[in-house]
Amino acid sequence: MPRLIPASDFPNLLQPGRRVWVSAGGNEPVALLDALAARPEAARGVTFIQFPLPGLNRFDFTALDAEADMITFFMSPELRRSRARFLPMQMRFVFEYLRRGPLDVALIQVARAADGGLVCGPNVDFMGAALESSSLVVAELNVGLAPAAGGMRIDLEQVDYLVESERPPGTVDPGEPDEAAVRIGAHVASLVRDGDCIQTGIGAIPMAILGALGDRNDLGMHGGLIDDGGMALIEDGNVTGACKNIDTGRHVAGMALGSERLHEWLAGRPDVVFAGADHTHELSVISRIDNFVSVNSAVEVDLFGQVNAEVAGGRQLSGTGGAVDFMRGARASKGGRSIVAMNATARGGTVSRIVPRVEMATALRTDVDLVVTEFGVAELGTRTAEERVEALIAIAHPDFREELAG
Repeated sequence: MPRLIPASDFPNLLQPGRRVWVSAGGNEPVALLDALAARPEAARGVTFIQFPLPGLNRFDFTALDAEADMITFFMSPELRRSRARFLPMQMRFVFEYLRRGPLDVALIQVARAADGGLVCGPNVDFMGAALESSSLVVAELNVGLAPAAGGMRIDLEQVDYLVESERPPGTVDPGEPDEAAVRIGAHVASLVRDGDCIQTGIGAIPMAILGALGDRNDLGMHGGLIDDGGMALIEDGNVTGACKNIDTGRHVAGMALGSERLHEWLAGRPDVVFAGADHTHELSVISRIDNFVSVNSAVEVDLFGQVNAEVAGGRQLSGTGGAVDFMRGARASKGGRSIVAMNATARGGTVSRIVPRVEMATALRTDVDLVVTEFGVAELGTRTAEERVEALIAIAHPDFREELAG
């Protein structure tokens, strides 16, 4: 059984040389991190490992002490001027990296179920790997968090220490889609058929895409996250999961990212099942789902069809993430489609996002079937190299087409 300790005692468990996994997304153990911030000397010589998400996770562990270290799989805005070390790795392989460890300590957040058991907070991407690899598990028991009915159960024997807290769940506002996002959403929706299983990200464009699917039937959901747009489609009966070859009738996600209402709603939805990246991002799993439609974003796409989703102006803006896992899963799925959706320009229309050659290739030219901007759809999957150039120029902003053709 875990031992209940005050948050102020938690820093005593850290020692120089230890590797500490910190859960992220809506499952970040904020009470533990606040206690550490109050005693920053406890971070000396410790390596912290995290996959932070912008808008939710803002902790720079390297700022605690000159000898504190951090490995990150995602360069959030708060980390771009820090000493954090970026490790490029697709999400499915992050799971294996953590599972093989070794990790000394795992910091997680849990909620109390009605039967007295523990349920992982709303991000289980790497939870199974971290619990398997860690010698010591410290859990923040947040009594203000309603456990998701389809959340991951945590065996009490897996937890060594509990720290109680009470705070609302972390929320994310993706913002309202603008006119361009709405047009992109309509284009992508035209590529989705009844019975397809969809995966999208977070943000205004994914929200516009999900909002344009209100006339589809028996869609499935399998991906890295569920947000308010996904919740609306399930509530309205557009997403039923009835056609899924596996997890039939279930809506599978690794994390919840959205409003407080989303978290409250999940407490009564056992059909929304949270699973680790070894299931959500696993090629052998996704390839068994017919008509899997993967929709991901990009910083830029070049005329070869290569995708840069992480670097701009020589700076690491985000991370490799899970896009390639889903792209390749969609390509392996019977009837599947791999879609990249993005605005045609950046920086107020002064820069084209269709470019001659990408700055960094996150995804290969063989990973993408279709590229969508507000100006249309470029089908790449079965087109020759020369035909791809023409198709991509046709969906670039008109101001840049002549330059790209030259």
